[in-house]
Amino acid sequence: MTTIGLIGSGNIGSTVARLAVDAGHDVVLSNSRGPETLSDLVAGLGPRARAATAAEAAAAGDIVVVTVPLRAYREVPVEPLRGKVVIDTNNYYPDRDGHIAELDDESTTTSELLQAHLPESRVVKAFNSIYVTQLGTLQRPAGDPERSVLPIAGDDEAAKQTVTEFLDSIGYDAHDVGPLAEGWRFQRDTAAYVMVYAVPGPDAPNGPGRQVTRQTLTEKLADAKRYRDM
Repeated sequence: MTTIGLIGSGNIGSTVARLAVDAGHDVVLSNSRGPETLSDLVAGLGPRARAATAAEAAAAGDIVVVTVPLRAYREVPVEPLRGKVVIDTNNYYPDRDGHIAELDDESTTTSELLQAHLPESRVVKAFNSIYVTQLGTLQRPAGDPERSVLPIAGDDEAAKQTVTEFLDSIGYDAHDVGPLAEGWRFQRDTAAYVMVYAVPGPDAPNGPGRQVTRQTLTEKLADAKRYRDM
């Protein structure tokens, strides 16, 4: 059993929390509005879940999921995350986040920004490339032929192994794309982004989803193009 801290408890955070609780993990949830606003979510998740401040969730988690709008990444607490594995779910949406010069000129990536903010943490990019409705329905037991694969990227091999094991516990295989700098291959609007998991036809893009095999994901990652080349 592992404790999962969540900094951000919106659509992605609450879905990861539910998957984690179903897998037998404890979860500590937080948001920007205060623990008292999470009472209904915590009640629905059951006795393995509790609400806390962001700093408390960071301190409590063996693995901590940062799932806040990118514009708020500097508000993620640094000290309680030192040495910890941090999963970053961020995508860059200039209309929401405002323009960030180093992302616009592609001199860095979203997860590298978070890693720079958390220099003593071990950041792994994950969960950013799948619609939340599909994240909550495509999970399958280990060995199931219909199990899907999620891409991850990170600079620390042990941290990626930890995240791989966590993904396995909640119903997904992991595909290691490489260091954080390669995380652009499954960032917003690339070939390996959420449309890979979408149901084709009138139900796309927010339908229940379809299995993504390692072969399909590998092909989509290879097809990725930088924004400047798109």
